[in-house]
Amino acid sequence: MHDEDIGSAEPTDRPSADPSTQVTDGAAGLWGELWPVLSFIIVYNVMRRFPEGEGLFTPETALYWATGILMIGMSYEVGKRLLRKEKVSPLLLMSTGMVVVFGVLGILFGKGFFLHKPTVINLTFAAIIFGGLMTGRNLWKIMFESLFSLPGFAWTRLATCWGLYFIAMAIWNEVLVATVSEDVWANWKLGNMVIGLVFAMSLVPYTMKHTVPAPSEEAN
Repeated sequence: MHDEDIGSAEPTDRPSADPSTQVTDGAAGLWGELWPVLSFIIVYNVMRRFPEGEGLFTPETALYWATGILMIGMSYEVGKRLLRKEKVSPLLLMSTGMVVVFGVLGILFGKGFFLHKPTVINLTFAAIIFGGLMTGRNLWKIMFESLFSLPGFAWTRLATCWGLYFIAMAIWNEVLVATVSEDVWANWKLGNMVIGLVFAMSLVPYTMKHTVPAPSEEAN
C-alpha cells in the first residue's frame, strides 16, 4: 500500500531540511496516488447504477471502466512527474506497470484478473524485497536511501516489515475475493490505502530514531 517525492527541482541525495516543505510535498505526493483510486471507486459506483442490459455501459462493465480509469490516472501521474523531471517513487512505477499489464489482461480475459491483481502485485513486491535480502542486496535501501540515511540493521528491519506487509495484503485480498461481493471488494480499495498509510506512519518513529544526521547537520 500502497505506499511514497514531489518537487519541481531535481532530486537531491538528502531530504529537504525544511519540515514544512516535506509535509507539503508529502501531501501532494499522497494526493497524486490517491485520486486515481478515488476515480476508480466513483466510476465503478456510477456504472453499477446504470440500467441492466447489453452494451458498453451496463453494471456488468463497471469493473472494466473503473479499471481503465485507474490505469489512465496512474499512468498520467507517472508521465506528468517524468515530464517535469520530478522524482518518481519506484513503488509507484512498479505498481503502475503492473496495474496496466493486469488491466489489459483483465479486459481481454475477464474479471478474474482484476480481482486477483492486487494479490499478484503484493506478492511480487514481497518476492523482490525478500529475494534481495537473501542475495545480500537490500532493494528497499536502494530505492529509498536518497530519502533517509540509516544503518544497515535498520534498513533490514524496515525491508522485512514491508515484505511481511505485502504478504499480509495479498492474503487479505484473497480473503475479500472469497468472502465479499464485487461491490464491497471494489469500494474497499480506499480502505487498503488507509491501511497502507497507517502502516507507513507506524514505522516513522523507528525510522526517525535511527536516521543518521547528514554531515552538514552534524557540523551545525
